[in-house]
Parts: sequence; C-alpha cells; structure tokens
Amino acid sequence: MVAHLLRLKLTLLRNGLRRSPWQLVGLAFGGLYALGVVGALVVALVLLRRADPELAQTAVVLGGSAALLGWGIVPVAASAVDLTLDPARFTTSAIPMRQLLTGLALGGLIGIPGIATALVALATVWTWARGPLPAIAALVGAAVGVLSCIVLSRVVTTATASLASSRRFKDVSAIAFMVPLVLMGPIVAGVGRGVSASTGFLPELAGTLSWTPLGAAWSLGGDVAAGRPGAAALKLVIAAASLAVLSWCWKLLLERALVNPPYAGSGSRKGGKLGLFDLLPATPAGAVTARALTYWLRDPRYSGSLVVVPLLPILLVFQGSQSGDYGVLAVAAPLAAFLLAWSISADVSYDNTAFALHVATGVRGVDDRLGRALACLAFALPVVLIFAVGQYFFTGSWSELPGQLGLSLGILFTGLGLSSVVSARYTVAVPLPGDSPFKKPPGNVGQTLVVQFAGMGVLSLLVLPEVGLLIAQLVTGNAMFGWANLAVGLMLGLALFGAGIRLGGKWLDARGPELLAQLTVNR
Repeated sequence: MVAHLLRLKLTLLRNGLRRSPWQLVGLAFGGLYALGVVGALVVALVLLRRADPELAQTAVVLGGSAALLGWGIVPVAASAVDLTLDPARFTTSAIPMRQLLTGLALGGLIGIPGIATALVALATVWTWARGPLPAIAALVGAAVGVLSCIVLSRVVTTATASLASSRRFKDVSAIAFMVPLVLMGPIVAGVGRGVSASTGFLPELAGTLSWTPLGAAWSLGGDVAAGRPGAAALKLVIAAASLAVLSWCWKLLLERALVNPPYAGSGSRKGGKLGLFDLLPATPAGAVTARALTYWLRDPRYSGSLVVVPLLPILLVFQGSQSGDYGVLAVAAPLAAFLLAWSISADVSYDNTAFALHVATGVRGVDDRLGRALACLAFALPVVLIFAVGQYFFTGSWSELPGQLGLSLGILFTGLGLSSVVSARYTVAVPLPGDSPFKKPPGNVGQTLVVQFAGMGVLSLLVLPEVGLLIAQLVTGNAMFGWANLAVGLMLGLALFGAGIRLGGKWLDARGPELLAQLTVNR
C-alpha cells in the first residue's frame, strides 16, 4: 500500500505536467533555481569539513533549525496551493492508518522541496566525515531531521485543513505570503547586519537550539566529533521523541479529518445588506463600480496589489538609507500610479465566466469601462497623492511637487484609459476565481507578453509631454515648468482617460460575445 501511494503521487505529478508544456517549463525553471540553491548549500557544507568544529556545528544547527521551522510555517502561508495527496481524498478508502501515514510521509519527499531538503541534509554527513562515528551520527540526525520536517508540515496542513477550506483564510494567507516576498531585500539585509553584529552570540544560540526539538537532530554529528557521546545520545532521544510526538499528533488529526472532512460551504448568512451596492448610485456604472470594488476588497488576485503598493515606499526608503540619498523616493508616486492603473488591463480576464452577467444584462460598454476605472481610481488617486506629497518630508524639495503631481496624475489617468481599451480587446491567462494568486494557468504566453509590453510602450509614449516638462524643470530649475506639468497632466490625462473609456466601451459593445468565448477557453 505504501508503494501504491508513492506511485499515485508520481502519477499525479506526471499527469499534471502532461496537461500543459508550460507547467513542465515552470517545473524546469523551479528545478534549476532549486538546483542552484542546493548546490551552493552543499558546497558550503563540504567546505565546512575543514573548518573549525564550533563554526561547523553553529552553521549546521542554525540551518537545520531554520529548515524545520520553515517546513512548519510555509504550509500555512501557502495553504491555497493544491496538495497532490490531500488526506481528504482518502475519506472513503479503507487504508490502514499506519500505511497511510508512512505513504503520505514518504510522498512528501517527492517534489522539489523534499528532494532539496534531503540533499542538503545528506551533505551534512560529509561535513562531519571526520571519522566513522561522527559520519554515522550525522547520517542518523539527517534522517530524523528530514522526517521531522515532513511530518511537521503534515501536522500543520492537517490541523489547518478546516481553516484552509475557508475562502477568507485562503485570501488572507495568500496576501500575507506576498509581504515577506516584497520585503525580501530589507529582511535579508537586516538579518545579515544582525548576524555580523552578533557573531559571538550565534554559537550560544546554536548550543541552546541543539537541546530543543528544532536543532537536536542536526547536532548529533558535531557532538560525536567533539567527543561528547553522552550529549549526542540525549539529543538523539529528544529528536526521536519529538518525531514520535509529531507522528502521534498527525495520526490523531488525520483520524479526525478522515471522519469529519472539512466543509467549504458558505454557511448561513444574513440577507438584506447589499454592501457597496447600497452606497453607490443605482446606475449601470455605479453597479459595476460597486462590483469591481467588492472584488478589489475580497479577491486576493486583486487585493494582493493593494498590499504590495504600500510597501513600495518602505523599499525605496531602505534603498535611500543604504546610499544616503532619498531622491529615489521621487519614483514612488509615478510607479504606484503605473502599477495601479495597469492592474485593470486584465480586468475582464479576472472576471472569467462571470463576465456573462455583463453580456446577458446588456450593460453598455461605456458604463462597464467607466465603472471598473472608477473603482480603481477610488483608492489609486489617494495613494498617488499621498506618495507624491509624502516624499518631500524626506527630501524637502517642495518646489518640485507640482511637476511630480503632474507626471503621477498623468500616468494614472492615461493608464486607466489605456487599460480600459486593452482589457476590452485582449484576454490573458490569469488565475481562476478562488485559485491562489500565485497559480499561473497555461495560456498563450507569447500573446500575453506582447500585449503587456506593447501596452507599456504605448503608455510611455502617451505621457511623454509630462516627462518632458518634468525634465525641463529639473534641468532649468524653473518652477513654471512644474505648474505647466500639473496642468498638462490633469487636462491631457483626463482627456485620454475619457477617450479610453469611450473606445474601450465601443470595442466591448462590438465584441462582448467573442470576449466571453475567449474567457471560457481560458478555463
């Protein structure tokens, strides 16, 4: 039965890759990236064989503890990702619990994360190949450590199965997962400075972790090599007992999950409240605005952008603090304007088959385009204004504010108009409603890239007047160019915004059924 579960895992992975060559390409890129990271770590562990034993012990214990902690945290943050061997699929199968646990645990090794962890863990054997006993102890510790990683991840995923079936939990966890990714640069730099400033504390931290379930398994080789077999024996007991407790917890949770599988129903909800539809005008454009705003607030594919954009100033402030020049903050407002305006260029694609409501009810194209643009403008305009004004509290160059506002507002209004045209003419492959925002379905990647880059190029040409006036102000120092830029940005931007709404609405009226057919194919 265990072998059958492993073959099932391999079959599911193989069939998933056969569905689309792009998934195979994605796996290849992911494998190459993992190979690079694993290769660097393996080389580092091999070089540690000739390093000071205390340094090697510190690096191995801290790295192993971080790996075990990561295996416990990542499943919660990435709960929206589909599991190939989801325990809920075995609710009707009479598989003995011991064999099911063994099969699911070993199945966790099949995949890029499991293979990468196993390879790096085995490299620690070479680190402690300073004698037969330390190498054997390191091998035992690596085996226990890897199994602990797999079982801990299964405990977490099984314990949060009921939460993961909740749409709200999926939305929050998917968005929360984006924050550390965006702030990866400052996080890595901060950790690096902290490590360099506390090198004397790290061996003490590793020594403490080696007596906990996090680092006990990873310290066996170092203790035996240092002539502490008694300590190694006690830590082996701690690691084995921790693995046994995790396995017991997983068994209890799995039994409960198989008897009472999580239910993803919506539950009881009180009626009578229309939310944003009550607040906005009862017109076609107002209804579309309310619907689009609801998506922005509740759909992680949209709201993810709202999380990323406020983090831009943090990244730019960090970069400015590194160089001592906060002038880089000048790109915050124009960049936010571009990102937010261009975010609705695939708005119809995100609707998917729900776009049939617009076609069936006969909503005019102009009302559809205007409603979606106003929904984005409702929060994009305050964000751009705050970014444009806020930067001058760092730089103090208030004379450049009008020009900066003109460029930012020009990009925002022009971009919204252009996006209204693009989304009415082209569809792209995007995550389906309810899917993780990280999931990229197969589609016409070539057309998507052409449309996106061509649209960005057209937008760059349309805002050339604002860019030219801003450059003239910076070169001459004449504030009149800044005020002229503010006027041009507002008037030209609003004119192009209106033209984009009308042209996009005209195209939408002419080819609404064709757009719906393309969206159906993208499923």
